Amino acid sequence: MKEHVLLSGYTTLGTGGPARWLGEPEEVAELVELLARARAEGLPVAPIGLGSNLLVADEGFEGLALKLSGELAAARAGEATLVAGGGAPLAVCLHRARAAGLGGFEFACAIPGTVGGAVWMNAGAYGSDVSAVLTRALVADADGAAWLAPAELGLRYRRSGLQRGEVVARAEFHLSQRPVEDIKATVAEMQARRKAAQPTNRRTFGSVFKNPEHELTAGRMLEACGLRGHAIGGARISPKHANFIENDGDARSADAVALIAEARRRALEQFGVRLEPEVQLVGALEIPPPVWG
Repeated sequence: MKEHVLLSGYTTLGTGGPARWLGEPEEVAELVELLARARAEGLPVAPIGLGSNLLVADEGFEGLALKLSGELAAARAGEATLVAGGGAPLAVCLHRARAAGLGGFEFACAIPGTVGGAVWMNAGAYGSDVSAVLTRALVADADGAAWLAPAELGLRYRRSGLQRGEVVARAEFHLSQRPVEDIKATVAEMQARRKAAQPTNRRTFGSVFKNPEHELTAGRMLEACGLRGHAIGGARISPKHANFIENDGDARSADAVALIAEARRRALEQFGVRLEPEVQLVGALEIPPPVWG
């Protein structure tokens, strides 16, 4: 446990104030103990993973930030199974699967996060997602930990039924045998597509909005609204892909929130669509609802 830890250094956007506490549990028992202490002291809890898909309030977070480590960040592959801690980076999991000749996890090459975050939001890319390969997840809370099947997790497009105070400690995935060279080729093709379309060399928190039920994706919709390159403070909507917000050097989380609000307003005004943010908010942050006109 560390006190008053600046979270900007733990987020991919590079913004955010200090957490009241930062805990780095290495085992399930330690994680449960921290969650129980947080509940007893009335502290909110926020897993931070690799810091992607997160916006932390500039004033900080008066709660317990969790970064799973040790056993809870390890991954290993078996004959047809990948077992990983909630803090394991998806890139490491993909490497373990590829080394074992296991396919089905290639889509994860486009997601710069951890297993826990991926299960929490049913992360996906290039036609697949976590729900397609997840067998079960070990979910911890202040009372203990239990294995849950996908149906019990309530997985659907970019979300799950998990609640605040519940943390994915471990997950098991069912994969299939595939030649290593084929896996490498698929990953290379996906990564090339991602690099060509997204600002991979800039500080972002990943996709801002979920794709709506519309003929246009969120990015195409915001591009049509003329938002590419639009800036507020030190944050700007990426000139390369309008569904990304970049830190142009001195951004604050408040700048990003203002951009999100403006993007939602324009999408509603021009297309009648209420875009739903994909980013998770930590601390006293709120995205105002879009208002027409």
